[in-house]
Amino acid sequence: MSLEDQLAGWTGPSSDTEKDKQNRTERMIRQAIDSHEPFNNCSLKVFAKGSYANNTNVRSDSDVDIAVECTEVQYWDESEKGVRTPGKKYEGIWTPSKLRTELIVALNAKFPNQVDTTGSTAIQINSSSARVDADVVPCFSYRYYMKFETRTGTKIFKTTGNSVVNYPDQQLENGKAKNNRTGYVYKKGARLLKRIENEMAADGTFRELPSYFMECLAYNCPDSIFARSTWEERLRGMLAHIWEQLQGDEPDTDRWVEVNDCFYLFHSNQKWTREDGREFAKAAWNYFGFK
Repeated sequence: MSLEDQLAGWTGPSSDTEKDKQNRTERMIRQAIDSHEPFNNCSLKVFAKGSYANNTNVRSDSDVDIAVECTEVQYWDESEKGVRTPGKKYEGIWTPSKLRTELIVALNAKFPNQVDTTGSTAIQINSSSARVDADVVPCFSYRYYMKFETRTGTKIFKTTGNSVVNYPDQQLENGKAKNNRTGYVYKKGARLLKRIENEMAADGTFRELPSYFMECLAYNCPDSIFARSTWEERLRGMLAHIWEQLQGDEPDTDRWVEVNDCFYLFHSNQKWTREDGREFAKAAWNYFGFK
């Protein structure tokens, strides 16, 4: 097999069999939530997120992320004091603890002996022959108020007492827009980086890095790179751009962003660093023996 054929093969999404398992997993989770009586009096928004929803997952790496957003409560922050007029205080029953507890009960009823609650963020449902692994994330509606813009997202409360804000809608919209601009090549490029990271981690060539980080690295590559005629040329372009642009310390301007365009890609609370990006690009370049 030629290198071009290998790279082209690595740009593919989940197989049809994996897609069927993913869809079945999502459907069963929705059934578990719909049949749980305490949720009859709670407004919930259940949706897929992450690489499964964004169609950037790769073969043999096909777990499903499902968010369960309680819209009964809206949490919010403001960029500066006074941007938002304070609203009425919520006095209902749906606290982070209660939402998580009821979700665990609902999932245990549908998936007995397959629910893992040890994680601080997601409730994990282990796979079976007919399903893939799933992470179910309880969260609440969230708004971030700025002077000329309001961002809509979700707020996740960890069992450790910390919280995380996500912007899944923006990730979905921005990924689609870049994919359309590049003639449906960007998401294939993101899958290619993820597959390379998986392969290098599996054979010990390089350390494991988060899948979403690979997606963000591809997102920050110029559209022109994806317009090149072969996958070898596109991969060379992505790796060279990542290596060159991530030299040195984080700049004050023109900083790289996550796919959601709401957070900078590199900051002190991230799970990755500029060095991780540089070293991944170098390792991948050498992995293919590029000159």
